[in-house]
Amino acid sequence: MFKGWFGEKKTQFGLWLSLNRNVYRRYHDVIIPTDNGTAQLDHVLISPFGIFIVETKNLKGWIYGDPAQARWTQVLFREKNQFQNPLRQTYRQMKVLSEYLNVLEATIHPVIAFVGDCQFKTEMPSNVRRSGVGGYIKSFTQVVFDESQLKLIHFGMDRLTVATDLSTSDHLRSLKERHSSKTVCPRCGSNLVTRTVKRGRNEGSQFMGCRAYPKCHFTRDL
Repeated sequence: MFKGWFGEKKTQFGLWLSLNRNVYRRYHDVIIPTDNGTAQLDHVLISPFGIFIVETKNLKGWIYGDPAQARWTQVLFREKNQFQNPLRQTYRQMKVLSEYLNVLEATIHPVIAFVGDCQFKTEMPSNVRRSGVGGYIKSFTQVVFDESQLKLIHFGMDRLTVATDLSTSDHLRSLKERHSSKTVCPRCGSNLVTRTVKRGRNEGSQFMGCRAYPKCHFTRDL
């Protein structure tokens, strides 16, 4: 937990150095209540050019990953560890934030910031960064929110950070409950439905799949 906290503080300091506070208003460690538990966002930046969700990963070693994979791999001193694909993690965050602020998902941009001493061993999308997070955010220059819209968005974020009494332990408990659900997708909150494998060696077998497929690829064994 300390490593995660330290990584978030490192990202927070980098955002403070690289982005104009008068253009990008920053919110950190945001917890949003939903009908399907809570969503915790490391950093949220509000600007005329869109909303940016920054998810921090403080990891060392070699990082292997593909946007389509459910889990990515960290290799450190020949030891392999897997972790959730952070792009899929921010997909749910984007969906929750879009609904809470009543803005289009297209105006929200997820960014993954790796801050540890790591190297990417596979090609990563442009929003997965080892450095230059501020520069990537500043590359968005098309205005999507006018002043009146920004005021409403700021009001929603300010109300959230002041009014909520949710803690990190509340979020962790909610996370455990969400991932044990048999009816709701823990990734995006859509319903889980029974699906049948149509081809391959498991043809005819059934599994639980997200109703939002192909946008969400979550599956669970029956």
